[in-house]
Formats: sequence, structure tokens, C-alpha cells
Amino acid sequence: MSGPNLSSPADAYRNQLEEAKAFILAHDHFLVVSHVNPDGDAIGSTLAVGQMLQLLGKSFVTINEGEVPSKFGMLPRSAEILNYSRRSSAEPLPPFNCVIAVDCADYQRIGLVKEWFTTETPILNIDHHPTNDGFGRVNLIRADAAATAEVLYDLATLLTISWAKPLADCIYTGLLTDTGGFRYSNTTPRVLKIASEMLEYGVDGNDLADQFLEKLTLSHVMVLQKALASLNFNVDKRIAWVSVSLQDVADAHAQNADLEGLVNYPRNIEGVEVGLLFKQIDGEKWKVSFRSAGLVDVADVAKHFGGGGHIRAAGCAVKGTLDQIEEQVLQEIQRRLP
Repeated sequence: MSGPNLSSPADAYRNQLEEAKAFILAHDHFLVVSHVNPDGDAIGSTLAVGQMLQLLGKSFVTINEGEVPSKFGMLPRSAEILNYSRRSSAEPLPPFNCVIAVDCADYQRIGLVKEWFTTETPILNIDHHPTNDGFGRVNLIRADAAATAEVLYDLATLLTISWAKPLADCIYTGLLTDTGGFRYSNTTPRVLKIASEMLEYGVDGNDLADQFLEKLTLSHVMVLQKALASLNFNVDKRIAWVSVSLQDVADAHAQNADLEGLVNYPRNIEGVEVGLLFKQIDGEKWKVSFRSAGLVDVADVAKHFGGGGHIRAAGCAVKGTLDQIEEQVLQEIQRRLP
């Protein structure tokens, strides 16, 4: 009698890649969407999929619930990403027969764009979050990838896509931003090899790093000033957090993109194991962003509140007063701190 047929994670991933390839080749018109409040990996991956579909002779529309952060405007075809929030309510629904979702840890992260398709619409779900709930008809998920862009590199290779600078720019952007400029623990030798290959296709790594990681808007600096004024610690100073209210954002004339990176300030303080950002969404609804030094699995904490993410970086949305939410979140983190 033969033993059980156990496939390795590598075999399972190769099977997922083959299924994703078959999904793309079997359809002709795609809606490509990433998550709400997109970051560099979300935008880079959206545009990378668009580049790949174009090279395969497919038609597609790229879309997000809101505006593309202005700093990503230098990426090829970024101006073509539709802003769903500006869509006319009288505008008829387009006849999309399938969807490709990138960098969305769960179905809800797609946001209001879900109104453009039904639960019956086939979805190719491409992601790298360990907490991804596998909402697609086809799921291409590699939890140990540094970014969704790394997964797309594998898919492009399997599809024998001809590499050129526009596609390389998008892949490099996802890797660059989700590794914090190749500084985070997810910066593997493979990530650096892929980045090196993208440079060979003409990517200007210095230019992209300067634009995406170095330049600051005045609004970002103003809202940072308000956030740091709220800096607080738990008793042993192993947890630090800041908060930003809607009024703070309004006073600073800030956009969502201006709040990116604020959570790193409390996390980067010497001795801090977990850094937090509490951002008011509306009324008593707050988004909580987590960053961990590695001792605490913040994805597990976020999952407790209906969110998700990675061991060192995660997020969730919680309803209540700020004091209530802070107390609840701190309790969950302290339970996991040795």
C-alpha cells in the first residue's frame, strides 16, 4: 500500500501558478483592482498586471476605490487607473466577465469596486498576505513572498512575458516599497536577485527610491507633527502608539497617502516591540496599524479584530471611542508579549 500523496509547498505554489496562467489565457476582458488606500505594492502590482495583459493581447480596465497617490504618478499608465468614487451613479455597469484582484488580503479590502461585479464573477486572487482568506475562484497566494510584485514576477515568467522597462518599473516598485527600501526582514536573496534583474531592464532604482521613500509632502510633515504630539507608551515602554483624528487630517490638509509611514515612528523607538497608529476613519470607527519588531505576531492581533496582514505588519478597523479601542488593542498585545 502506498503512503499518502503529500505535495510540498513548492509543488502547491507551482500548481497555483499554472491555474492562474490558465485563468488569464481563458479570458479576454479583465477588471484589475487592488485594495483601498493603495500602497506601492498595490499600485505597482495593478499596473504590472495591466502591462502583462496588454502584452498578451487582452483588454482590461484598472480601477481603485479612490485616487492613486500622486507620488506614484510617474509609473507607466498610472493615470489610466480609474477612481471608482468619481464614477457617475447613472453610469451603466461594464460587462466584465472576470476580475483580477492584487494585494487584497480579503474580499472586503476591494472596497466599493465590488459593486462592479457579483459574487458569481470569477476572481483571480493574487496576494502575499498569510491571512488571505482565499476569496478567489483561483487563488495565487505565496505567504512568504516579500510583495505581491514578487508573485507577479513568477507569473510573468511562466507566461513567458517579454520583459521591458515599464513592466520592470512596476515590479521593482512593489519590491522596493514593501521591503522598506530593501531594509525589512522580508528582503531575501531572491528579492535582491529579482530587483537586480529589473535594474538590467532599465529601472532607475535611485529615482524610484527618491520618489517613493525619500520625498515628503508638507501635509505629511504637518500631520506627523500632530501624530507625534499624541505619542504614548504602556508601562514598560515596549508598546508605543500615536493617533490621528479626522480633525488632525483636515488641519494638515492631508490625504490618506500622507499618513503612510506614521506607524513606523513609534515602532522605531529603541526598546519598543510593537508600534501602533490609530487613525480615525469616521465617528467612532478607527483604523489600527501595527508594526512589530518580531516578538509579537501582529497579524494574529489584527485577526482578533477582524483584520489581517503579516507577522510584523498588519491592520484592522475597530468601532468605539479611542480610549476604548486603545485599551482593547493593548490588552491583546500584552497577552502576547513574553
